[in-house]
Amino acid sequence: MPTRNDLANAIRALSMDAVQKAGSGHPGAPMGMADIAEVLWNDFMKHNPQNPEWADRDRFIMSNGHGSMLVYSLLHLTGYDLPMEELKNFRQLHSKTPGHPELGYTPGVETTTGPLGQGLANGVGMALAEKSLAAQFNRDGHDIVDHYTYVFAGDGCLMEGISHEASSLAGTLGLGKLIVFYDDNGISIDGEVKGWFTDDTPKRFEAYGWHVVPGVDGHDSAAIKAAIEAGRAETDKPTIICCKTVIGFGSPNKAGSHSSHGAPLGDDEIALTREKLGWKHGAFEIPDEVYKGWDAKEKGKAAESSWTERFEAYKKAHPELAAEFERRVIKRELPADFAAKANEFIKECQAKKEDMPSRKASLKSIEAFGKILPELMGGSADLAGSNLTIWDGSKPITKEDASGNYVYYGVREFGMSAMMNGITAHGGFIHYGATFLMFMDYARNAVRMSALMKLPNIFVYTHDSIGQGEDGPTHQPVEHMATLRATPNMDVWRPCDAAETATAWKLAVENKDRPSALVFSRQGLPAMERTDEQVEAIARGGYILSDCDGEPEVILMATGSEVAPTLEAANLLTEKGRKVRVVSMPSTTLFDMQGKEYQNEVLPRSVTARVAVEAAHGDQWRKYLGLDGATVTLDTFGESGKGGDLMKHFGFTAENIAKTAESLL
Repeated sequence: MPTRNDLANAIRALSMDAVQKAGSGHPGAPMGMADIAEVLWNDFMKHNPQNPEWADRDRFIMSNGHGSMLVYSLLHLTGYDLPMEELKNFRQLHSKTPGHPELGYTPGVETTTGPLGQGLANGVGMALAEKSLAAQFNRDGHDIVDHYTYVFAGDGCLMEGISHEASSLAGTLGLGKLIVFYDDNGISIDGEVKGWFTDDTPKRFEAYGWHVVPGVDGHDSAAIKAAIEAGRAETDKPTIICCKTVIGFGSPNKAGSHSSHGAPLGDDEIALTREKLGWKHGAFEIPDEVYKGWDAKEKGKAAESSWTERFEAYKKAHPELAAEFERRVIKRELPADFAAKANEFIKECQAKKEDMPSRKASLKSIEAFGKILPELMGGSADLAGSNLTIWDGSKPITKEDASGNYVYYGVREFGMSAMMNGITAHGGFIHYGATFLMFMDYARNAVRMSALMKLPNIFVYTHDSIGQGEDGPTHQPVEHMATLRATPNMDVWRPCDAAETATAWKLAVENKDRPSALVFSRQGLPAMERTDEQVEAIARGGYILSDCDGEPEVILMATGSEVAPTLEAANLLTEKGRKVRVVSMPSTTLFDMQGKEYQNEVLPRSVTARVAVEAAHGDQWRKYLGLDGATVTLDTFGESGKGGDLMKHFGFTAENIAKTAESLL
């Protein structure tokens, strides 16, 4: 029978071999954390390698994602569909073993990690999802949601500011099934961290309200096991287990040094390491008895079978809840009547033609959809009253009662967005989170990670332009629409009224493979006249809102609050005998997905005189304009003053738009 050391050394050998063959990578963390991983995965992890999507599995996250070979070694050894050839192709194009763990590439990888600290925040989101689902679905004698979230994190993760945001909230919410392993090896890329990272980590997490297990020898299996047992016994607080480890453990010349952090050890050093560890096997060679010691297929199958039996009993006792659980968590399907009810609501918005800020129109959409979507979970980064994200059915999620559907994130835009990634990746919820568009900057990398992972989050951004007024340029977004639109896999909406807003919400809810950014105004907006065909065309991202007889001489394009003055400009031009078409473009990203035929119907190639109007940076519009077009956009920062005055000052008036169009004619 292999010893624990043998099992852990298999991780070390695979990690240093794969990094060496790839010619790049990070062997130090996998070698240093191998003993922790061995105890966790063999003694505690509840998972089924033959069904990586099992709903009640434990979640494992490598927040220090550069140590990805630790994850790949674990998945390969325990029996996931990750053959040795994939480990040999580490970091190669089209392999299942990319340089950092990528959701969707590798069976068993729960989230994409690499930007340090975000995996930890994802873990907080997953633990919150577990706690909330348990509160909503579990009943006496029927605990169908009962799993842990385990996170490996390094010094770099804890240096990043996002770790403070997410960990603070995790303590407040009492996420007792979150267990974080802090790999305290004292090394980062630049060397020994004592020159720049001297935090008292145990005291810091105690202050957050965490259960802290300090001073654990990360190479002592008995100590690691005892620490995990202590963490699992504490049900009211998240746990951090502070493990003292040696980076590159086993390497005679590079262990404990930053030289083992982010580069291959070299053939000679690998040979010496094998000798020191007593690992007598060749590169990528794992003995059968070691495979048997790691194999989790039968244990995982038994664990899932046991859960299935319990779920069948749950079905009999609570058939409606069971059906809802299957729909939301297992199948991840919307209610069968969602599309019909949503379309009816869009028609009602058009029929009522109410003037209002689009943030208020957004609230009305949340009210309508929240009543038919029990999986809808919301939140705001301390701006609920400004973002208008709390609806009549909102119930706060608290430490004492997690059965609600609204998270008060506090002033934590980055933490909120990364937690949303974890909640959505976990499953069971459609999550929207809100802040001012300006503060998307704080959360930018988590928003990018959402798009990279193709997670259907709904990012709500209000106060979308200089039109919000007196708060001034620090709160007035300029480049943010362009940044969002340039992000792959991201649907971006800036609606001009309630009908466009409701359509944006419907499509965001229906998305399954990408996030949506819904951008709304603070100032009031007039409702637009539309035919039924125009209402349906909103879903195509851009459509003809107002037209002339025959081919137009000039096309005016606009979004959001600028649609109304653009229509007024068209009227001024029409009075002068000009033929004008107005195109509302609430989502350029969706319009770009339409076929060339439709795009040419809306923006015929024969009409080269075009004007784009938006109180934001103009670069993204130039792809529609060609050499003969012009923009009325905002390529400078704003000013402090009343919103209406600022719009006039920066030229967002019917007169200036008409003048710009005339200059092209």
